[in-house]
Amino acid sequence: MLVTLFKGLLIVLLAIPLSILALLSVPVDKSGKSFHLIARTWSRFILWIFGIKVKVRGLEHLEPKRHYVYVSNHASMFDIPALIIGIPDDVRLVLKKELTKVPIWGWALRYGHYITIDRGKARAAMKSLERAAERMRTGASVILFAEGTRTRDGKLQDFKRGAFSLAVRSGVPIVPVAINNTFGILPKGSIHVRPADIEMVLEKPIPTSNVEGREAEARLLTEVRAAIKKHYVEQS
Repeated sequence: MLVTLFKGLLIVLLAIPLSILALLSVPVDKSGKSFHLIARTWSRFILWIFGIKVKVRGLEHLEPKRHYVYVSNHASMFDIPALIIGIPDDVRLVLKKELTKVPIWGWALRYGHYITIDRGKARAAMKSLERAAERMRTGASVILFAEGTRTRDGKLQDFKRGAFSLAVRSGVPIVPVAINNTFGILPKGSIHVRPADIEMVLEKPIPTSNVEGREAEARLLTEVRAAIKKHYVEQS
């Protein structure tokens, strides 16, 4: 436990200068690429300090220079650095608004190029998705956690509609992403890190350009969830 706390302190100490640097990059680099590069540096350090490796399968399904909506399951806070490192794309994370309350690091999230979403207010949440769609139209990809929050029991939860509404509005293909072995690293409510190798599986992109109406969105949701479930290994 003491080792975990010490490593956590090192992460915080690195997060402060990187967050300041990320904030300074916002007005200078409007594309957000510098912001994302800083996030990748932070993510690499987190995984390295805890001795966690990420193995990715399915990268051959991605077309260079094309952007996507990456839809993933969510089992641990370590899903975030794993996705940032594992996906070789200029991505924007869609994160819950509560994370912006963290001093310095949260400010970078609030004013940076990632998208925060207020899950408690439907209208505000939809505006956040509109911002995400606009950024995708300018060439960025987006990562969303379809379950909305981390699983508490290691099992795949029901998916929320937001990710699929975003994909349909932007006409961008969805890439289902299954993340395995992160639940045991840091379960929700725990502060004890148990290192393990993370496996990510990217499925073939699913087109959204011809999806119209709520029923079609529901079928799309079912298809994406099935693609993730095919590779997802439940943990307890």
